[in-house]
Amino acid sequence: MKKLFVFLGIVMMTVGSAVRAQEVDSMAPLQKSSWGDAKTEEIIDYIPDISLDMRGCFNHDFSENANRFYGDGLYLDINGYISPHFSYSLNHRIASTYYEDNSGFNGTNWLTLTYEVGDFSITAGKDALLVGSFEYDAYDLDTYYDMNSMFYNMFDCWQWGVSAAWYPAETQSVTVQFANSPLSWGESDRFAYAAAWRGEWDCYESYWSVNLWQYGKGQFVKALNLGNRFYFGDFSFDLEYMTRATDMKKFFDSDFTVLLAPAYEWSWGRAFAKVGWEKAGEDNFGYDYTGENLFYGAGVEFFPLKENRDIRLHAQWSSNDYYTGGHLLNIGLTWKFDITGAVKHLATRSAK
Repeated sequence: MKKLFVFLGIVMMTVGSAVRAQEVDSMAPLQKSSWGDAKTEEIIDYIPDISLDMRGCFNHDFSENANRFYGDGLYLDINGYISPHFSYSLNHRIASTYYEDNSGFNGTNWLTLTYEVGDFSITAGKDALLVGSFEYDAYDLDTYYDMNSMFYNMFDCWQWGVSAAWYPAETQSVTVQFANSPLSWGESDRFAYAAAWRGEWDCYESYWSVNLWQYGKGQFVKALNLGNRFYFGDFSFDLEYMTRATDMKKFFDSDFTVLLAPAYEWSWGRAFAKVGWEKAGEDNFGYDYTGENLFYGAGVEFFPLKENRDIRLHAQWSSNDYYTGGHLLNIGLTWKFDITGAVKHLATRSAK
């Protein structure tokens, strides 16, 4: 923790120095590049975006009539550019209720370096395995554990590897990935292979993938994941289906997750719900459960600063047959402390 605070102190001083240097030489523009589209010039700001993200909650368990306060997690998030074509991203768990080991790289969700040119990009480092699901794709602090599928809660998604993406259109991407297998359990020569397609239109968004996860020599779990999101004005509706098997004869009935998730958003809030059903077969792909699980819930989120969404209040009710077997009420606060924004503000004030 001491090392973390020293690191943050150095970062804040560095960002402040960079901001003051830009203000002193107001005639020196930020470097421009033909990022992605050679016909379009974009301004690249090399000052990294740094934030500390946290969520704290109050939880009531109806089945046990038990109450407690707790912290969901504290995360360090850093994103920036090294050059017009190189960008980096880091997300590290400083503390978390749901991860047992946050030491070293075990606490790092992702640490990536991306090279992008034209319609192509290559990313290397530790990253999330590609799985076609919007539930799976959500940031930890934007989900609610008891409302999630057990696949989301138990799948070991953060792995070292490399991926390459092609952008055939402005709102579409095709990505292939080669990484360590989530079923390797520390063994060598066990890898994960994935191909994913993402697309976005006015009324529909897709995230589909096919996956191979190796668990032994020549042995793979095959997976098909179909994430679909439909838009009707301010209303959205997720319909997802994921299936997994070692034997193709059992592909659609031995291990799967299906869920529905409607949501409605307005300028200062969001109402949401989810209901899902999943089955874990005898193959037990790294879960600590087998059988069937029904999970569901609903909630609301409010942004008291309205246009600024750095602070969010929530209240949600949920039930998960496997995890709780009862009903839970959770009320809490999520805060994104924008370190870069705060340093820029202080530097601007001190320069006046």
